[in-house]
Amino acid sequence: MSDTIFGKIISGDIPTEFLYEDEHCVAINDIHPQAPVHVLVIPKKGIPRLVDATADDRDLLGHLMLAAGRIADQLGVADAFRLIVNNGAGAGQTVFHLHLHILAGKSFAEGQMTG
Repeated sequence: MSDTIFGKIISGDIPTEFLYEDEHCVAINDIHPQAPVHVLVIPKKGIPRLVDATADDRDLLGHLMLAAGRIADQLGVADAFRLIVNNGAGAGQTVFHLHLHILAGKSFAEGQMTG
């Protein structure tokens, strides 16, 4: 378990309402939302950054993607959402415990990254 705020949330040291929980991850609302729906999907295993993941984490990384889809569906936003992973401070990562951002409820069109 990491010694970050997410590690403390997962361990129960910081009481938080989970929107989703399974044996590998939890999901919580972001306390500084950037969209009407802004949920964090956090693995229970503390990996500081995506680049710190190893081949042993392959199944966990896939699980996080599948969980994000299920959570988006549960929240009623499965038709249109953005999934973001920030890697490092220069990319906007502020908590060094890997996590995925589910953003939805607004348009992500003109002038923003598309693909």
